[in-house]
Amino acid sequence: MEYSFYDFLKLLGSLALFLYGMKIMSEGLQKFAGDRLRRILTAMTTNRVTGVLTGVLITALIQSSSATTVMVVSFVNAGLLSLSQSIGVIMGANIGTTVTAWIISTLGFKVDMAAMSLPLLAIGVPLLFSGKSNRKYIGEFIFGFSFLFMGLSMLKSNAPDLGQNPEMLSFVQNYTDMGFASVILFVLIGTVLTMIVQASAATMAITLIMCANGWISFELGAALVLGENIGTTITANLAALTGNVPAKRAALAHLVFNVFGVIWVLCLFTPFTQAISWFVTDVMQTADEAVAVSFKLSAFHTAFNICNVLLLIWFVKLIEKTVCKIIPQKEQEEEYRLRFITGGLLSTSELSIMQARKEINLFAERIHRMFGMVNDLLHLSNENDFNKLYSRIEKYENISDSMEVEIANYLNKVSEGRLSSESKLEIRGMLREVTEIESIGDSCYNLARTINRKRNGGMDFTEKQYEHIHQMLHLVDKSLEQMVALVEDEHHVVDVNKSFNLENEINNYRSQLKNQNVVDVNNKEYDYQMGVHYMDLIGECEKLADYVVNVVEAHSNVKEKKA
Repeated sequence: MEYSFYDFLKLLGSLALFLYGMKIMSEGLQKFAGDRLRRILTAMTTNRVTGVLTGVLITALIQSSSATTVMVVSFVNAGLLSLSQSIGVIMGANIGTTVTAWIISTLGFKVDMAAMSLPLLAIGVPLLFSGKSNRKYIGEFIFGFSFLFMGLSMLKSNAPDLGQNPEMLSFVQNYTDMGFASVILFVLIGTVLTMIVQASAATMAITLIMCANGWISFELGAALVLGENIGTTITANLAALTGNVPAKRAALAHLVFNVFGVIWVLCLFTPFTQAISWFVTDVMQTADEAVAVSFKLSAFHTAFNICNVLLLIWFVKLIEKTVCKIIPQKEQEEEYRLRFITGGLLSTSELSIMQARKEINLFAERIHRMFGMVNDLLHLSNENDFNKLYSRIEKYENISDSMEVEIANYLNKVSEGRLSSESKLEIRGMLREVTEIESIGDSCYNLARTINRKRNGGMDFTEKQYEHIHQMLHLVDKSLEQMVALVEDEHHVVDVNKSFNLENEINNYRSQLKNQNVVDVNNKEYDYQMGVHYMDLIGECEKLADYVVNVVEAHSNVKEKKA
């Protein structure tokens, strides 16, 4: 079989289509699904057992564990599933994929999801060009979903066609008599083979052919199956290349889960394979040798995955900690999900209020960090760095919108419980704090947009303007520092008056600069358009400071009434 450089380029193109599909599917999900799909998925994965059952069901329906794990990675990337929930679904996907092995061994048939891709694109086109945002997002999701399956299908078809040319692998007969070393070698061969073919079902078919032809024994076929379980994780890890840190962790969790499983089965390899062989030969009473081998391999595949899930389902937290250690959260990247409000309400409303308070503290810190980014953006000259930081500020703005809604919803649920009058007042104040903190995030984004407009216009501020902007940003930063300190402090050590004094100083400075700007434009020190950008920045800073004072007032009022 010839495999040219052109064929290799087609393979790379298939990979590109697959990754692009993953990206736009994730973006479409994030824009459209939002809270609705998150609530459905959260309900389906409330605990490890339901998460596993969800994974089994999805994989059994779509006949591809790779597709399931890729979708799970995209859900994690879009913030629809937590890492812990995704591990349960991935475990279930490993059991669900054994259905495919049984179909291959009995019927030699596999449902081709890629066949639906083109009809789906036909449905997606009118939605993509729709005037309504929600329809457009559904169109994006459909396109991403179609490209993803087309990419998976093309990866398989453009890879070296080992399935149709099993004689290429007949050389393995030379390595079948090395004892346990042969088992280890065949685990490695199975891993590499699945990485190349990009579908464990295809490598399962290759394994069945090799066993049926008598090239290898059932035991070595079982070793290949173990390798295939490791190799199939490459698809999810490829999908996670374009994802965020939680998505990469979810993909790595799939690998860790399967590697741990292979290790313990290798320790018990002989008794495990003998038990499967006895079950198929004596219990199922399969006489035909070729059918018996295929049934043995399918039974081994199923037994391995079920036992692996039953064993490792108790170690989900350990797997989570392991992948978090291997892939730490980078400082510049942000988790989409809330940190302290993770599920339902706590046992008492007071405890729930405390959790919400912690989340608001985190919200305030995050917004302060966002303002720091705006300050950095002002001084960036490199276009690449500028665009990267601007995108990050945009992402923070989206996160702040989500945080506001989720914290507010949580507080509203808490307020429905039995509460003291002080707690009801505290919730009211906290709701106002959340709204005002989100408004600070909007102001930060407006500042970034003004800086971007100024940059796109090819203009720059004068030295004197920069001096005034720096002074204004410094005053606003001080007021934000005060706000964060006050929100985090429960005992009124922070002086509230400092915040009000800073706000007065910012107001006076804004008025002074506004008057000076009129004089400077008249004196032709800079043109009118540059004056507009300049005053937009100064005015937005003053607005931002007003929101800061609103947060301080809301927080102080609650504490005074509680005291």
